[in-house]
Amino acid sequence: IQEGKVMSELSSRSSAVVQARDIGKLARPDGDWIPYMVLEWLDGTPLDAVLKSERRKKLPPRDLGEVLRLLEQAAKALELAHRSGIAHRDFKPANIMVMGDARADEVHVKILDFGIAKVMAHHEQLQKQLEQTGHHITAFTPNHGAPEQFSRSFGATGPWTDVYAMALIMVEVMRGGEPALEGETFYELGVSSCEPDRRPTPRFFELEVTDEVEAIFQKALALQPTDRFESMGAFWKALHHAVFPGADTWRSGATQRSHPDPGRAFGGSTTHAGVAHTSVPPRPSSRTGLVLSGAALVVATAGAAYAVSRGGPVPPTAGQAALEGIGAVAVTVASSVAPAGAAAVAWDGPCPASMTLVPGGTFTMGSDDEGFALWKPAHEVSLDTYCLDVHEVTVADYARCVAEGGCTPAHDKVEYPKPDSLTEDEHQRQLAAFSELCNAGQSGRDDHPINCVDAHQAEAYCAHLGQRLPTEAEWEFAARGDDGRTFPWGDDTGDETYMNAGGTEWRAWLAAHDLAEPAGLMFDGDDGFAGTAPVGRYPRAQTQRGHMDMVGNVWEWTSDWYALYPEEPQSNPKGPAAGERKAIRGGGFNGEFALWMNPAARYHQLATASVHAIGFRCASNVKAAE
Repeated sequence: IQEGKVMSELSSRSSAVVQARDIGKLARPDGDWIPYMVLEWLDGTPLDAVLKSERRKKLPPRDLGEVLRLLEQAAKALELAHRSGIAHRDFKPANIMVMGDARADEVHVKILDFGIAKVMAHHEQLQKQLEQTGHHITAFTPNHGAPEQFSRSFGATGPWTDVYAMALIMVEVMRGGEPALEGETFYELGVSSCEPDRRPTPRFFELEVTDEVEAIFQKALALQPTDRFESMGAFWKALHHAVFPGADTWRSGATQRSHPDPGRAFGGSTTHAGVAHTSVPPRPSSRTGLVLSGAALVVATAGAAYAVSRGGPVPPTAGQAALEGIGAVAVTVASSVAPAGAAAVAWDGPCPASMTLVPGGTFTMGSDDEGFALWKPAHEVSLDTYCLDVHEVTVADYARCVAEGGCTPAHDKVEYPKPDSLTEDEHQRQLAAFSELCNAGQSGRDDHPINCVDAHQAEAYCAHLGQRLPTEAEWEFAARGDDGRTFPWGDDTGDETYMNAGGTEWRAWLAAHDLAEPAGLMFDGDDGFAGTAPVGRYPRAQTQRGHMDMVGNVWEWTSDWYALYPEEPQSNPKGPAAGERKAIRGGGFNGEFALWMNPAARYHQLATASVHAIGFRCASNVKAAE
């Protein structure tokens, strides 16, 4: 199940990871529970088999540039994993599936087997990971093992372990398939990996490389993990620059719009898909079901498995009868034809490249806790699978839509109704001061969230991309996760290192503009931004599935017209058919109350208002199989 969770999350963000179609648990006739995982069917050849075949055919070994092109997709996928807090720890040629001709100019590969993947905690704990020692050796393949896998005296495993393995694989490919670690037994391979005077770099094997390239491999294959590149992205970027000095800067991870890399930090929690617990996996609902392209492979860890093909399941034996209907996941699918006038959008698997998959499920929406009437009553909601933007839409994103004719310019003045608590003079002074915080047209804010746009402008932006605003339920489900956490990032109360919200910097800004003191403070600290911050600036607050800034920065428009909740269970709720005020979620940089950290917190604003502390992100239905 853990492997399925990891693969489901990563495969929803990178096509270079084998696609996990479904994971869950099912009951056998004898009552035992069996974990299962449905993977895409791959028509390819493992890299180790490719290398053996090329040696038999006496094909010339690849030079370093060819090796970089061969393994670049795998490197990007591993860097995405590393930025998500996941290390593979068993990266080897047998786990790299080559799709098509391995000697073609463009080669597509898939990474397999995250079965012993390690999920890291917050980035500030990585140093502790490097210093940890233990008394046992974890499962791995010794032919591509790092020193810390043979002996914990070198420290804990982590992304640096994958860097070591990648460097070994590259040397092996440059040698025409000859292993970089020499030996037959576990002991011999361990000595080869851990010998200080025998670092398996290209020049050790008399391969011709530049001094710069050799130095990069020496660092990647350093004996001590603390001396290596700390992630695949750092290693690959250095190599790419050394081998292709005139080329564009190498970009790592999943393709997104114009959002910045959230940094080297590892997110606050494991990112993974939810796990269904069913006595028999559900059949497709009357809605359109997930259509698998090609075929799918069902993997059951207890040994019970069968294949599902385009034409239906292979008939099970009597002992496998409880597996009937396996892998059927109810999802809403997006049309493969974009709406008229929609901009071209890159897709990475079932979701647009800027989004991650949120597997459907049932959760308790709202809260019965005292302190905030708008989130009552708590009620059961079921959702189909959908996709949601990792980041809030940025100023640069929105400007591109304006240039393409799909959006009207963002407002440069704040407009919203006067609260009853303010005099008209106080209201006008607020509007004038807050208008300074509108981001469009301001220098240095391209990577900040777009604000000062009304709900209709937000809807138009998403529609221009063939997408939509998320419903309130979709927003809350993504913020909550399905593992019982208290806040989007986990159970620890957030502070100024988790979010851009109302701290001491906001109180100081109000005082400098001769405006009233805030009613409260989210935290007694300075988060560094009186207005908005660049999106993804606070990776500690990453949600279960990798979404950023779900609390703070800007409130976010949803597609729902605001109304009080019903008490009865709901399925894919969309709110009232009409109204004046739209529901908003997430709190903003001016957030003054700690209860806004709760994923259930909600408020509302006129759909025509343009507010300094309201922005948005888009959602999408899952892409239909082609």
